[in-house]
Amino acid sequence: MRHSDDLIWDAMADLSRFAALLTMAELGVADELAHGPLEPAELARRCEADPRALRRVLRELAAMGLVRRAGDDRYDLSERGTALRSDVPGSLRSSIRMLGDERLWYAMGNLPATVRSGSSALTARYGPLYESLATDPEASRIFGEYMSTRAIPFIEGLVKGYDFTGVHSLVDVGGGRGHILSAILRANPEMRGVLLDREHVVEQARQALADDGLAGRCELVPGDFFRSVPEGRDAYLLGSVLHNWDDEDAVAILRTVRQAMSPTGRVLILEIVLPDDDAPHLGKDLDMRMLAVFDGGAERSRAEYGALLARADLTLTRVVGLEAAASVIEAVPA
Repeated sequence: MRHSDDLIWDAMADLSRFAALLTMAELGVADELAHGPLEPAELARRCEADPRALRRVLRELAAMGLVRRAGDDRYDLSERGTALRSDVPGSLRSSIRMLGDERLWYAMGNLPATVRSGSSALTARYGPLYESLATDPEASRIFGEYMSTRAIPFIEGLVKGYDFTGVHSLVDVGGGRGHILSAILRANPEMRGVLLDREHVVEQARQALADDGLAGRCELVPGDFFRSVPEGRDAYLLGSVLHNWDDEDAVAILRTVRQAMSPTGRVLILEIVLPDDDAPHLGKDLDMRMLAVFDGGAERSRAEYGALLARADLTLTRVVGLEAAASVIEAVPA
């Protein structure tokens, strides 16, 4: 076991490493190095950066294995650093840029203030995150790309690990740009889908679903899942939705879905389910972000999801573990 001081120092060093990573993503360093090594001065010119400052960041990025020296005074992109290129499948560039957005950066830096007050410092300064993003088209686009990338391992696990037999119609409640629904429909050719989200998000989903050849199998519905969702479908998916809300709002969303369900319908909640012990877990790390960013948002345990479902007249039937620490929590009318 490592000495506790080592763990603390590593956590502090991670802040510096992420700042260098964010600089690489924001400046487009990986894109500029994609076609071969460059001297720091030339790279700085292309990235519109200060050469001396950029050289220092490159030194840190080289230590992280994201770039490497090529000769005496040039840097090249490493295989690991390729993930930051904008043009590679599953690029992480937008994910890094989103996590480094001034709102999220402010939220994490002010977590102590949030814990003292019990209310998100981000919300106090910028307003609710989704409302703030709605007024910032570029940030909204980056956030959409981040959510799509973040969901890739969840989606792969969902498509492989959950049996959709009997589900002929699926409503993706708060489905964003349709990245989850698209994968499910492609894996289940007989299924039809409905995507419900805010109007400006639905417009982003329209083109994405059309590009996937699914426009004819998917209905797009602008709406508010606190008010209503399409009625009488076989299943209702809530993918990374409930963890954004406090218990009262989460129950309100579930009640809206319950009201729309047929007696044979089911609810599928795609989330990380926290373990009951004190072992390290990805969900516990993400829970700090939820605490910082959303008023009341939280990752939850199986028992906590069961309690929410019961309040909405739903019964938890099973939890199906997936890849990347995700799970499908299945529920039916009580």
